[in-house]
Amino acid sequence: MNTADLAIHQKQLALSEFIPLMGLLTALDALSIDAMMPALSQMGHDLHVAAANDTQLIIAMMFVGMTFGQMFGGPLSDGIGRKPAIYAGLVLYLIGCLIAIIATTFPEMLAARVLQGFGASMAPVIATALVRDLYQGAPMARVMSFMGSVFILVPVIAPLLGQGILLIGNWRLIFVMFFVLGFPASLWFALRQPETLASANRHPFSPTRLMTALLEVLRSRMATGFAIASGLFLGAFFGYLNSSQQIFQETYRTGPYFALYYSGCAATIGLALFSNGKLVERFGMLPLASLGMVGILLVALLFLPVAWAYGGKPPLWMWMAFLLPTFFGAGLLFGNFNAIILEPLGHIAGMASAATSGLTMLVSLPLGTFIGRAYDGTVLPAALGFAGLSFLSLIVMRWARARPPGPVAAASTRR
Repeated sequence: MNTADLAIHQKQLALSEFIPLMGLLTALDALSIDAMMPALSQMGHDLHVAAANDTQLIIAMMFVGMTFGQMFGGPLSDGIGRKPAIYAGLVLYLIGCLIAIIATTFPEMLAARVLQGFGASMAPVIATALVRDLYQGAPMARVMSFMGSVFILVPVIAPLLGQGILLIGNWRLIFVMFFVLGFPASLWFALRQPETLASANRHPFSPTRLMTALLEVLRSRMATGFAIASGLFLGAFFGYLNSSQQIFQETYRTGPYFALYYSGCAATIGLALFSNGKLVERFGMLPLASLGMVGILLVALLFLPVAWAYGGKPPLWMWMAFLLPTFFGAGLLFGNFNAIILEPLGHIAGMASAATSGLTMLVSLPLGTFIGRAYDGTVLPAALGFAGLSFLSLIVMRWARARPPGPVAAASTRR
């Protein structure tokens, strides 16, 4: 470790502050998705949306912005530093909030959501590179899992916050809440978090360097394979997110209680992420990720015949019995995939985080949009998405491990 890097590590925040701060920054995108769920029907009515399934675009356009923000944020942070790049993303996010507050048409709202997604997504990508500046291997997976545990509190409470706001006002107040939370988070980060990328390790942003980094990512079988596998599974997960409000409120008539069911599923992911943080150093990243994916596939294969027998509308308790173990398995994946992908690419962490996150989103976004818009009043499209895409993910994971991933990655992933 050189003198500059040593100084950075000596100034680093204690984990007791670092993990909550990073978790909060990386949770802005989840907050901006999950708090909107209870309001989608009201937003669709007020903004004169023609077809019910079109309201899903309020969620999907957030993912579109996230796709491009993730691809841009990492390379920018490699050139100007982690902190200035996160500042840029937070400013764009707050501007998107302001536009959404005053939006009067559906296209205006979709434009605001793209801007929100672009800005909010830069923080998780750059935060991942920031963590990689300081940690590697199982310790990195442990920090990422504990960050995820903080992050997942947002999907647990966000729908409840959104539903509570709707009881006292309209959906525009939800965007006011986004702004009110995003601004102090920006100040906390600015005042307390030291820069983690030494000046000597910075590289000017350029299309040539981005292409060079992308080619290096693509040459890494582990990084590319697990980025694609992650994208496939996220396609199923996004398909569920896009249609969850309609499933709970239209298929199962849960009304305002939708927020409680949605939050319960998110809490299951949080439990898995916390458990992963405790288990990863003992069992390793790859075994736990494989266990999670196999478990998701088995649960889906057991559930599908039952759902089919009920005409796609099994009792609500059966739907929840399917979702809870599925989301626990998802927590094991989220806690390990990023660490597995970036492990062999630490020397280009920002570029690698951008390239692999962009690849993951480019795979998942069209799949998630297709599954969500296939909603037909039943749970079958979502359940089929989990079954089919988790199976494909397992195949890609097997391919990614077919050759030795390299001495550094192999030593770490065996742990």
